[in-house]
Amino acid sequence: MPPAVVLVTGVSRWLGGALAAELASDPAIVRVIGVDTVPPRPEVLRRLGRVEFVRADIRSPLIGKVIESASVDTVVHMNISATPAGAGGRVSMKELNVIGTMQLLAACQRSPAVRRLVLKSTSAVYGASSRDPAVFTETMQARRVPGGGFAKDSLDIEGYVRAFARRRPDVGVAVLRFTNLIGPRIDSLLSGFLRMPVVPTALGYDARLQLLHEDDAVAVLTRAATGDFVGTVNAGADGTVLLSQAIRRLGRVPLPLPEPAMGSLGRTTRWARMVDWSPEQMRFLNFGRVIDTRVLREEFGYVPRHSTAEALADYGRSLPPVVRPELVEEVAASARTVLSTVAGGAHAVQGVLDSVTAGRRRAAPSVPGLRAVRDA
Repeated sequence: MPPAVVLVTGVSRWLGGALAAELASDPAIVRVIGVDTVPPRPEVLRRLGRVEFVRADIRSPLIGKVIESASVDTVVHMNISATPAGAGGRVSMKELNVIGTMQLLAACQRSPAVRRLVLKSTSAVYGASSRDPAVFTETMQARRVPGGGFAKDSLDIEGYVRAFARRRPDVGVAVLRFTNLIGPRIDSLLSGFLRMPVVPTALGYDARLQLLHEDDAVAVLTRAATGDFVGTVNAGADGTVLLSQAIRRLGRVPLPLPEPAMGSLGRTTRWARMVDWSPEQMRFLNFGRVIDTRVLREEFGYVPRHSTAEALADYGRSLPPVVRPELVEEVAASARTVLSTVAGGAHAVQGVLDSVTAGRRRAAPSVPGLRAVRDA
């Protein structure tokens, strides 16, 4: 049975607004209530349509009154900040993420009308380290537990949601662990990083990136809010790209730096408000992360329409390239041709040298009573 009244937190951001607008377009849903601490931008507000916006902080008891008075039966929690700067500092970020989630769950627990809860989580809960498996499944845990920031907050939030599910077994709970989102309209951490004309990378590392197109992210959230899936699901597109490939395809200029310098660079970019990357996210740029999507396709019932490469290409169409990707490919092709020619010439010269050397060899005289000894 489709939901009647849906509450979406974090509706002032692009993804939250897009989900609320998608739900509002369904005539079977009676009301869609969007909650955020700041009002949506005019372009987001126009897209919301019949969505009812409520300016409220989920850390305050007001959120409980909204859920109770509107008889909300489905809650989609998306108001989780990934950057300290966007939340007013690390302390405010943790309060919004963890304390805000606790208040929201308490309000849901008190309301008998709530029968479904959807949490937008992140694959960052798996961490990033040199000991990671090739692919993370939903049953795996981080080999190196995140020590702080967005990933640590997400781990704590998932723990509180599991505790809520035990206290309210009548509520269907779905936890969506999204990989990095990208697209021409969404403003994500990774898209901001790849938007820089010169992209710093750690010398000696080339992370594997698995992406998800913004439209697929909205579709996954919509299905989770209106469907009956219960449990945890990884949400990512098919395929991966290396960080070096992504930089080249977007026409950016890579800047390899020694790994210790990446930490200083992260602090500098946060201070300059260019890119707000935590140490955990900087480690992600070293090692990358790939998640298994079998549950998404077979049990959740959704197959992403865009692969990782297609999502990256769609994002690239919104960026003016610093260096034309065609030029980079031409240079790379020319370099491969030169290397092939040099290798072929070296092989020919080695053949001549081998034939000359063979002509000069003399068979060793046989000595009775001696046997060849194999080298150790």
